[in-house]
Amino acid sequence: MKVFGLVGWSGSGKTTLLVNLIPELTARGLSVSTMKHTHHNFDIDRKGKDSYEHRAAGAREVMLTSGKRWVLQRELRDEGEPDMDELIARMAPVDLILIEGFKSHRHAKMEVFRPSVGKPMIAAEDDTVVAVASDEVLQGLNCPVLDMNDVAAVADFIMAHCGLADASAKVSHGAA
Repeated sequence: MKVFGLVGWSGSGKTTLLVNLIPELTARGLSVSTMKHTHHNFDIDRKGKDSYEHRAAGAREVMLTSGKRWVLQRELRDEGEPDMDELIARMAPVDLILIEGFKSHRHAKMEVFRPSVGKPMIAAEDDTVVAVASDEVLQGLNCPVLDMNDVAAVADFIMAHCGLADASAKVSHGAA
């Protein structure tokens, strides 16, 4: 599986770009999964629901299932936060995993950078940032700068960087 990340400060547009990239990449024939890292405490469950009560009672893992989806929740209790590679190993195989966050992990990343956010550029200090997507023209970088609003160009870059072929071209040529 290929792994590529999007990093940037809060408000930079990472999630918007990621959400726009997924249909662009899947339309090209790729299977895509995502992983989002957060520094905040989060809960996808609600007090009073059976699955919440299972966890509150001490279950280490609780799986919720239906005919449409399933989710596995793991309580870390006294464990440390798992490494990104350990989490990826638990995911089903796909062509590409897009990672939002995990700034300090050593995977290839694209920084989503808006000067208007007023934060420093991560690419200036992180050699794993292989490109920057921005809403402004940026000068003096040692990596490509892409228009963050040109989703097709961003997808082209990610696919080329990861060595992924556009499977939709093969399908359309094969149908002719």
